[in-house]
Amino acid sequence: MSSKILIVDDSELVLAMASDALKAAGYDVFTATNGIEANSYIYSTTNKPDLIILDIMMPLLDGNKKAKILKQQNHSQDIPIVFISSKSEAELVSLVQEAGADGYICKPFTPQSIVSCVKKLLK
Repeated sequence: MSSKILIVDDSELVLAMASDALKAAGYDVFTATNGIEANSYIYSTTNKPDLIILDIMMPLLDGNKKAKILKQQNHSQDIPIVFISSKSEAELVSLVQEAGADGYICKPFTPQSIVSCVKKLLK
C-alpha cells in the first residue's frame, strides 16, 4: 500500500506539479487549496495523510498557523509536515523550528527535490 500525501497550496500550478511528481513516484496524492479544505483529509478515517506538504502563505489560514495547530492535536501530531514556500531558506529554517515542522522545500522546486524530501521523511 502506498503512502498518502496531502499537498496544501493555493497555487493550482504548484498543486499540479507536485502532485504529478509524487504520483509518478508511486504515492497516493490528495490536494487542498487552503488549510480549512485540508481538514477533510486530515480528519478522515480512510484518507488520513502519511505526510503533509504545506504552503506557508495562503488565504484563510496560513501554513505556519496550521502546522502549529496540527502538531498540538493528538490526531495529527505524528504526521510529518513539510513547508513549501518561496520565502528565503533562512526564513524557512526558522519557521520549521517555530512550528515543529519536519522539513521544507523551496519554490521553485524540481520534481526530484520534492520526491526525495518525501522519501527521506517516510522511510
